[in-house]
Amino acid sequence: MPLDAELGKKMLQLITSRYDDRHWRKRIEKTLSLPQSGVTDLVQQQIFMHLKLGLKAYKSRRADPDSWIIGGYATKEVINRTKFQPQLVGASIKNEDVAFLGTDPGEDVTEAWWEEMLVQWFDVPEEEKPAENNEDSQSASSESSSTIKSKAS
Repeated sequence: MPLDAELGKKMLQLITSRYDDRHWRKRIEKTLSLPQSGVTDLVQQQIFMHLKLGLKAYKSRRADPDSWIIGGYATKEVINRTKFQPQLVGASIKNEDVAFLGTDPGEDVTEAWWEEMLVQWFDVPEEEKPAENNEDSQSASSESSSTIKSKAS
């Protein structure tokens, strides 16, 4: 199941507050490379995509892979622009929606939390209904075949 609003908020806080910490840069880059479908809240999804596009820098137009500008003035500028001009993210985005950006998510956001967040990002809940329908259809088909056999006799 993708990130709920609370986990999404912490993830965005992590990206926008710990970018200068060398320890977190690679993790932030990995998070930015993830698909936006991992964030369920539509406002947070728009903010994530804005940061993802705003922090992307291309090494060259040749075959070099794209990279992220994490750390330094450019990152701070993108985050501050997002905070103080939320309409750049989307027309419906308000100041309250981006107010939490740049604040540290707290001490509970550790490497273990980050790993768990990644698992949650890609976790797809197993659907039980098709399995039940399979059993129902199998029993229904066995009933119909027994009915057909009894009619044939």
